[in-house]
Amino acid sequence: ARVLEIARRLSRGEALGTGEEEEEGCQRHREPLEVFCKEDGALLCAICRESRAHRAHTVLPVPEVVREYQGQIQAWLQTLKDDRDKIQEFREAEMRRNW
Repeated sequence: ARVLEIARRLSRGEALGTGEEEEEGCQRHREPLEVFCKEDGALLCAICRESRAHRAHTVLPVPEVVREYQGQIQAWLQTLKDDRDKIQEFREAEMRRNW
């Protein structure tokens, strides 16, 4: 659910994170949001990235994260479509059998 919310917000061009950022960037440091903390699911500025709270976390540049999550979401979507098709085929077979 968190990944879908991130993708939805990214596609609308909205900021992500923990509420510490504004449209211009990090509210606390007034720096641009340049990296994404995978553990916390938040966009970070360079100063926040070096804080104790995120220092040991995996962080990636925003464009790389967008590509990664888009790929994951596309894969999950394809799996769901395949499952839906199988369920529909099963349902149709059961309906034919019942007739």
